[in-house]
Amino acid sequence: MSSSSLKVVLSLIISTFTLVTVTRAGDPDILTDFISPITGPVDANYFTFSGFRVLVQPPSPNPPPFKAIKASMAEFPSLNGQSVSYAALQFQPNSINPPHTHPRSAELLFVVQGSLQVGFVDTTRKLFTQNLSVGDMFIFPKGLVHFQHNADQKVPALAISAFGSANAGTISLPGTLFNTSIDDTVLALAFKTDVTTIQNLKKGFTS
Repeated sequence: MSSSSLKVVLSLIISTFTLVTVTRAGDPDILTDFISPITGPVDANYFTFSGFRVLVQPPSPNPPPFKAIKASMAEFPSLNGQSVSYAALQFQPNSINPPHTHPRSAELLFVVQGSLQVGFVDTTRKLFTQNLSVGDMFIFPKGLVHFQHNADQKVPALAISAFGSANAGTISLPGTLFNTSIDDTVLALAFKTDVTTIQNLKKGFTS
């Protein structure tokens, strides 16, 4: 095989590998209209989700500072194979959805009540931040660290997020770093601090 032919073959192999890698990064394609449950008949109830009804009911007297109501494959099995899901994000005054990532999807956020300060950091460590009002939308690119903050001291906020995956996944940075079994010395070195400081930080995530 000539040198030029070898280069062409190698180029095709690399291109194919790249295509396969990109394809595997999303939800798998399906060869049927939908994925039915293993047992039981399929009717319209299987394609109906009522978990968001709580959004139009009277609020609870002692709501948590932040709550996410998900309509993903875990809560709504008929989404399996459909590459779509939702989440309703409820923020009490002065509350936050801490920095996190979604490894399998971008997030398209729509503010329906109150206001939010949002932002994400790209791979060059550049911060993109915006103050959103009712009716505004904001896109968080796939896999990038982002946050949402209701800075208003009196008014709650509500946002609806759409995902291009039935199982976008959520990796919370504070929880992942300080509520897992990562060695304290490793974290101290990473944050350029001491083990005592790391242990004190961890105490806030054990309750």
